[in-house]
Amino acid sequence: MKVFYVYALKDPRSTPARPFYVGKGTGSRAWEHVLKMDETRKGRRIREIQETGHQVITTILVEGVNESDALKLEAELISAFGTEGHGGILTNAVVPIGAARAPSNLVVPTGVVERAQIGLRLLKTSVLELAQANPTGITNAEAAKT
Repeated sequence: MKVFYVYALKDPRSTPARPFYVGKGTGSRAWEHVLKMDETRKGRRIREIQETGHQVITTILVEGVNESDALKLEAELISAFGTEGHGGILTNAVVPIGAARAPSNLVVPTGVVERAQIGLRLLKTSVLELAQANPTGITNAEAAKT
């Protein structure tokens, strides 16, 4: 079903408003961040914006897409803007796995780690759905083959 969208949260304190978070969602997901602030970089940025008397701008970038396409676009945008933890501008909490073990001569193009993490998240979700759909259980081999 094509019920997903990709959105950006923007900081209105600069002109033009600068994105600081990109996500995918359905329903009211894009607006929930402002209603339920957490202690992540994103939550702290929302709080900073509000404390200066401004409101976060929520922009729907694309709508009416399936989850797979939404994830691809989300990954591309996170890759293009980069995360603060890697010199970019987004507060997305994408943490490279195993970055400390990468050889110093290894060239890692911008966004590769973030896209890999999104792919891993998709795999995890798929395997969990497969396991839930088979209440009598499945083997690792069956999951891998499927």
